[in-house]
Parts: sequence; C-alpha cells; structure tokens
Amino acid sequence: MSTHFVGEGNIGSAPEYREFPNGNDDPRRLLRLNVYFDNPIPKKDGEYEDRGGFWAPVELWHRDAERWQSLYQKGMRVLVEGRTVRDEWEDADDNERVTFKIEARRVGILPYRLEAVTLGAKPAVGQ
Repeated sequence: MSTHFVGEGNIGSAPEYREFPNGNDDPRRLLRLNVYFDNPIPKKDGEYEDRGGFWAPVELWHRDAERWQSLYQKGMRVLVEGRTVRDEWEDADDNERVTFKIEARRVGILPYRLEAVTLGAKPAVGQ
C-alpha cells in the first residue's frame, strides 16, 4: 500500500549512501535521509509551536545519489515529494515490526538556515 506524500522538514542526520549490485548493469544507488516533518503552528507572539511532527526515513533512488550525498546536510530544510510505503520487518528478537518510509521522487532544498550556496560545473561524462 502506498499513498502520495508531500512534506516539509529538516534532515536530522548525515545522509547515508549505498550501492546495490544490479547484474551486469550499473549498480542501483540509494541515498537515505532521516527527516523530521514538523507541523509549525504560529503563536500570537510571532513564534511557532510544533504540533504533531514525526520522523521518517526518506529513500531517494537515483544514479546521481553518490554526488548528492555531499549536497544534503544535517539540519537542512527540505521539501519531499513521493509516496509513503509500509515496511514490514522482524527485529533481533523475531518480533514483527511495521514502519513507514517515504520513497522520494524529488527532494528540494529550501533556503532556510543556509549561509551560502556554491554551484560548480557538472563533470564531463566518464569523469
């Protein structure tokens, strides 16, 4: 079961990059982000109160995932679009567990909490 998802949140830890063999083809590349999706409610004093936020693992499968690992950083504000997926697994004590993860189509960087942005030239093919 999956459901369309769009949410804004903060990356809570350093991104995790992994590669998986794919036969004779290029390996499948995964960038996993741990994101806290908050629910900021404005208060009368101009500040915000978080009501009902949650943590979710965000998986971004893409051939450029390795390069993006250094782009996404802990604390960065992101907008995630994708789908929620129910993930069933067993813990070390053989207890059945159920969690939800987000398989992202897009992860956009929002300009909050950024001090600078540096753009570089895209490397030539084969480098």
